[in-house]
Amino acid sequence: MKDELERRHPSPSRFSDFWLLDPEITFLNHGSFGACPVPVLEAQTRLRERIERQPLQFFSRDMEGLLDSALRELATFVGADPADLAFVPNATTGINTVLKSLKFEPGDELLTTNQEYNACRNALNYVAERFNLQVVIAEVPFPIQSSAAVIEAVIHCVSPRTRLALLDHVVSQTGLVFPIAQLIQAMTQRGIETLIDGAHAPGMVPLNLRELGATYYTGNCHKWLCAPKGAAFLYVHPDRQPAIRPLTISHGANSPRCDRSRFRLEFDWTGTGDPTAYLCVPEAIRFMGSLLAGGWSELMARNRMLVLTARQRLHEALNLPLSCPDNLVGSLATIPLPDGNPQKLQDELLNRYQIEVPIIPYPHSTSRKLRISAQLYNYPEQYIYLSEALIKLLEEEKNGYSL
Repeated sequence: MKDELERRHPSPSRFSDFWLLDPEITFLNHGSFGACPVPVLEAQTRLRERIERQPLQFFSRDMEGLLDSALRELATFVGADPADLAFVPNATTGINTVLKSLKFEPGDELLTTNQEYNACRNALNYVAERFNLQVVIAEVPFPIQSSAAVIEAVIHCVSPRTRLALLDHVVSQTGLVFPIAQLIQAMTQRGIETLIDGAHAPGMVPLNLRELGATYYTGNCHKWLCAPKGAAFLYVHPDRQPAIRPLTISHGANSPRCDRSRFRLEFDWTGTGDPTAYLCVPEAIRFMGSLLAGGWSELMARNRMLVLTARQRLHEALNLPLSCPDNLVGSLATIPLPDGNPQKLQDELLNRYQIEVPIIPYPHSTSRKLRISAQLYNYPEQYIYLSEALIKLLEEEKNGYSL
């Protein structure tokens, strides 16, 4: 027979009806794949129907103007010139696009941190092996005491051979919001190009690409912007655009047109696909920005405050000091847990309590971190429910019961 905690489940929030999320699941993992609101999905359906009514009209005559319009609205949101942006399916594609476009000399060093996302780190390793480069890893601690520790760790690893720095804006594993402006400035002053993995940043933290000054920046729109899956962007500084080519070379490579940059001619058309996720980005920006009186500023502040409150409760419940100062937290937070099997604990939270939340094996297979997310459909009672379930399961582990 189920205990009282297993029978209880938090009631939906007033925003829940805008999402198709299973109401029986306490979904605290927006960070992994996002979740797209119903009105945005409906806009995508209308676009798909438009394509199928007259495919040639859409792809040959309409799509370029629609992409231009979508990029203008996205550019306003992220603080960039539309000419410097291109749509890509996801941030991992953006990272690969830059790394595979650049030319290196044997012995060049590629700098990143121990917290870089695994997929992007694999792309870095691939390029390093291909060109006989050295990947240098800056050890950023976690738990961490200050943003200065991030900067110190990265600068400490710079050498005269450092060619490129691949740096997170918001770390997937730990949720840390890196002091990215200071890191970019430090690298630029040393003549080092910066490739910023901003997968989580758009819609989580205020973003102004002109002010940041990165050489390259890629961010997902399907996470915190809540666009459909398969929508992301790549920013390339104007001076570097001639060197950056899409992963798929297509008609734009030898187009005789002079009314558009080669950068846009190549990235706007890489072959037949479904562009509707890109074209729905403006609808996602508008819809999410309309849900609170204060627009996106209030939405980002609300999500951040919810995560800060939730992580405080979880740290207190586990009798642990905070893992990082508040200024390094956005809408993700990671809480250290006692060593154990991460997958078993994650499965039990889902199977017994219907809580969807990741337990991350970091930095080794038995070290566990609980990562919580906050989006508008989340609310405080869900994290209280999580803390109660977590305490019960950890107590069972401590007493030697099998999960």
